[in-house]
Order: sequence, then structure tokens, then C-alpha cells
Amino acid sequence: METEVIIVGAGPIGLETAVALQREGISHLHFEAASIGSTIGWYAPDTHFFSSPERIAIAGVPLQTRDQSKATREEYLLYLRTVVQQFDLNVRTYERVTAIDKQGNGGFRVSTEGRSGQRTWTAEKVVLAIGDMHLPRRLGIPGEDLPHVSHYFEDPHRYFKNRVLVVGGKNSAVEAVIRLHRVGAQPTLSYRGPDLDPDRIKFWLLPDIRALIRDRRVPFLPATSPVEIQPERVVLEHIESGKREEIEADFVLLLTGYVQDASLYEGAGIALQGPGKKPRYDEATMETDVPGLYVAGTGAAGTQLAGVKAFIETSHVHVDRIVASLTGRRPPGSAAPEYELPES
Repeated sequence: METEVIIVGAGPIGLETAVALQREGISHLHFEAASIGSTIGWYAPDTHFFSSPERIAIAGVPLQTRDQSKATREEYLLYLRTVVQQFDLNVRTYERVTAIDKQGNGGFRVSTEGRSGQRTWTAEKVVLAIGDMHLPRRLGIPGEDLPHVSHYFEDPHRYFKNRVLVVGGKNSAVEAVIRLHRVGAQPTLSYRGPDLDPDRIKFWLLPDIRALIRDRRVPFLPATSPVEIQPERVVLEHIESGKREEIEADFVLLLTGYVQDASLYEGAGIALQGPGKKPRYDEATMETDVPGLYVAGTGAAGTQLAGVKAFIETSHVHVDRIVASLTGRRPPGSAAPEYELPES
């Protein structure tokens, strides 16, 4: 089947792109490897977004929350489903794009694998809105794959009355510790840094975690790193001294961040920059150095190693730039294409 544009990824910016193409009358196909907003789907229940509702609303559709505060995981997933229904978007969920090949005529052949098996499609242009959090950042230590170890924080209730070692020191780890304590679990926090960094933690979480540590209700082990996980304990190494100690734990949460799967970028021939494998693209149009292939959303940042700077709220402009390029309109005041310099 042939179409003008293929969109890969049905997170917020992928959906916003689909609505924008629909409004312009541009024919398109839309593929998602899992469910709508799948990355958000594995957030812990009732997790609140950092951004206010108006900043993460898409396609001009207001986002309302029950108590007029920041949206929860559940509220935002409901919102995304509503946007899909409102615009009657035809997203082919659970159909993974496995390859993107440039054709001699300037278009693309896109290979997918889903419930109907393997298929191929052709398109003049492709927009990759794949996000940047596909895989956990693994520690590569013995015991990391034991059944009581996870890189994702699930429903806090399952940890009730259990000892939980949480590894990490940013938003996900800090929020997990606070919620575990409140639900009646017994969390301990291990972090490789000498102290928690207030610039990496939601401002409403910082006073709570500081108080829990100060009042010794949650043990905090700064400048430590796990080197081995056993069925009922974890071996931690003190980074400065090299001394090791064992911490008893019924569960281990390795909340040390996530990385992007850049295989689609690599397979399509996009130049990738720096250790985070950031795709090379023209900021004015979001077109990569593979003509006709665009990036949108947080996926344009690659794996964000030096702190998260690309969010949903900073990516809305990508949609406008892509549509302007597809329709032959350049954004006002834009100059000739200038590709980003490689990261040092």
C-alpha cells in the first residue's frame, strides 16, 4: 500500500502529527509497536506529570483533570484515547516498524511486523516519533535478571511490608521511595552521587524525601553502587573507599534511567551524534540528513544523558516545522537548512 507519509510512534507527538496531517489533507499511515502512549502506560499508577495540563495538551484539545492539578498517568492515557477517538485516527497498534529503506525514486519502503505477519508499505516521506525511553539502562551486574529485580516501579501495593532497595537518585527513584514508604513498605535508597541533586527532582518531591531521610524513616546510602544482587540481599560498594556491605532486600528496583533504541535510525542511515546517538537533523524542518525522513518529539534528542531537556511540551513545535516542510511552507524567519554540529 502506498501513502504520502508514514508516522512511526503513537505517543503524544506522534498523535499530534497525525492530526496535523489530517487537517492538511495529507494521506498517511500510522504505526505503533505497542499501545497508544505505551511508554506512559508503564508509569506507576497515579504518577503525576511534571508539566501542567496545558503544556502537554495536543492538537488544540484541552486537557482537563479531576482536581485541576497536574495530570496523572491514568488521566493522560484517557486523554490520548479521547484524542484518537475525536479525530478518528487510524493507528495500527501492535504493528512494529522493523526497517526503513530509501528507494531510488526518493521514497521509502517500510517493513512492519504485527498480528498479520510481516508486510511492506511505501511512502514518500516518513516521520519518526519514537520517543527516547525504550529500554532500561542496565547495570550489567550479577543477579540483575533475578525475578525479584525490576527496572520499572509497578503498583506500590505489591511491595507492602517488604524490604525494597531502590537504586537511583532522580525523579523515578525518589518518587518510588516516597510512595513505598507511604504504602507501608520498607524502602532503602542507594545512589551513586554524594547527595540528591535538586535540579533532577520534581520540586514537590524534594521536601518529602529530604524529611524522610532527615528523620531516618528511610535509610539513604549515598555514593554507593550495587555490584551483585542475590535472592535476599544486595552487595553495595562504597564508591570512594571501595568498601562493600550487604543490604537485605525482598525486592530490588533499579530505577537508573532508560535509553533509546536507535536501531531504526541506524538502519535508515541517519547520522547519529555523540554517546547519546542523537539523530542529525535540520532544526528548521526536523528533516534528517536522509532526505524525506523526519524526527519528532523526544526521540529527536536521542538518549538524554546530561539531564532531560526534551519533553512533550518542548516538542509541539516539531509538528509545525514538519507540516510546513511537507506543504512547502518554511516557518517564518527560517534560514537555509543548517544541520546541528556533532556533540563533543
